[in-house]
Amino acid sequence: MPVSIMGRQIMCPQCQQDGAVRVRAQSLREVVASLLWMAPFQCQRCDHRFLARRMSLTSVSPLTERREHMRIPVRLSLSFSGGRVRGEGTVLDMSVGGCIIRSKTPVRVDDIFYLEISLAQDEPPVEAAAIVRSVSTRGIAFKFLRRAQEDKRLTAFIQTRSGYTALSPSETPQSLLAE
Repeated sequence: MPVSIMGRQIMCPQCQQDGAVRVRAQSLREVVASLLWMAPFQCQRCDHRFLARRMSLTSVSPLTERREHMRIPVRLSLSFSGGRVRGEGTVLDMSVGGCIIRSKTPVRVDDIFYLEISLAQDEPPVEAAAIVRSVSTRGIAFKFLRRAQEDKRLTAFIQTRSGYTALSPSETPQSLLAE
């Protein structure tokens, strides 16, 4: 979910859109900034990382802090295959970084699969390579190996479900245009 500080969402300084999420510090600069009441954020639209002032230590929960991408609850059919394993399941939530699915097919952490996710009945499925990050009672968590933002249909689907409006051509990252 987009982070808000004192009731307002964080705006990306690059694309000027709301909806940035707080992410883990990855550089010495970001770690030092966190000591000065600053926090690293990443835009969900253009992927730009930036620092913004935090208002309090409790403004963002530890669970939210770990999220790099906003999750969208969904109910979509998918099939997956990798090596000798083939399975089907239901996508429970999705982001540009990955998805969580429910499936009876046994998989292991670090297995790599080719996913086919059905976004609509009358359209071909979206295809993505993904690695299993965790397996729990909640489901199987996949991380996309190639950014889902590179798939125009998947990006549009996530933006529509998250409440974002479609990007105009001047706002669209180059990775979305080159397909």
